[in-house]
Amino acid sequence: MFAEFFDGRNPFDTFFVQRNGDDEDGEDTFTTFHVGGFGSVGFPRGRGGAEGGCRKQDPPVLYDLKVSLEEIYSGCTKKMKISHKRLNPDGKTVRNEDKILTIEVKRGWKEGTKITFPKEGDQTPNNIPADVVFVLKDKPHGVFRREGSDIVYPAKISLREALCGCTVNAPTLDGRTIPMVFKDVLKPGVKRRIPGEGLPYPRTPDQRGDLIIEFEVKFPDRIPPSSKTLLEQILPV
Repeated sequence: MFAEFFDGRNPFDTFFVQRNGDDEDGEDTFTTFHVGGFGSVGFPRGRGGAEGGCRKQDPPVLYDLKVSLEEIYSGCTKKMKISHKRLNPDGKTVRNEDKILTIEVKRGWKEGTKITFPKEGDQTPNNIPADVVFVLKDKPHGVFRREGSDIVYPAKISLREALCGCTVNAPTLDGRTIPMVFKDVLKPGVKRRIPGEGLPYPRTPDQRGDLIIEFEVKFPDRIPPSSKTLLEQILPV
């Protein structure tokens, strides 16, 4: 890893280049972080070195851990391969060393959850290695959006369905479909809840949030004059 930050970025552009961070196949693949190193080179022992007893730990190194809603729903294992520098037995030179970091993503974890690997940063004679911290980030989903432990399904219906009633086949994260019959007038943006069909609660994963159906009403671009006259007669002012 590295000892300094410049505007939140690593000054060495070869450090920690993420690969396969957005894997879509859901398989247990490695996310690899490559770290550019200095090989077996020596570092001078300054006043802040180990002999001086005033070593400071480098600031934490933060990286996004991207997960899908399905992975949050069921839980998953993520593996990251890192290459960091470690001191040789002589205490002066360093070597590059690979390591696999395993993260057990728990059901229902919220975006922003942090997973810390203490002192897995680069090690030199003059520093205390930084902690490596992965921050959970939700991947964009093609059907739902997340609101805490609830998931929102945007249901597009026609103006006729909004006024006269309709049936919405609401999908779930585990592949089921729940038919919901609505007979009342559905205004644009109105929401209806299906309890217990959302994501697990982080502290009580046996319980789940709700699936929220949010209605999007599609209005026609134009109305024939005859229909417009009829609508004027039957619709309230």
